[in-house]
Amino acid sequence: MNVEEEVERLKEEIQRLGKVQDDGSYKVTFGVLFNDDRCANIFEALVGTLRAAKKRKFLTYEGELLLQGVHDNVEIILNPTPAAAAPKATDAVGTS
Repeated sequence: MNVEEEVERLKEEIQRLGKVQDDGSYKVTFGVLFNDDRCANIFEALVGTLRAAKKRKFLTYEGELLLQGVHDNVEIILNPTPAAAAPKATDAVGTS
């Protein structure tokens, strides 16, 4: 699995484990992600995947490096995507 695929899987797992916020973002703590059996089986290097997603601005969290135990309560926020509006605009252009 390449980095882009891992980031996409991470986004899916954050949506599964996190709580949706009013702005459409999802929030989960590092401890919940790290201790989830499914995530443990998917991601060989969860911290590396988190850093890659943060670098690509898909999510935000405080700090650079998250460590189990020390950072279990750090909130990871999956940014809302404008995907819901984008396909409608594209479809409207394509049907004209």
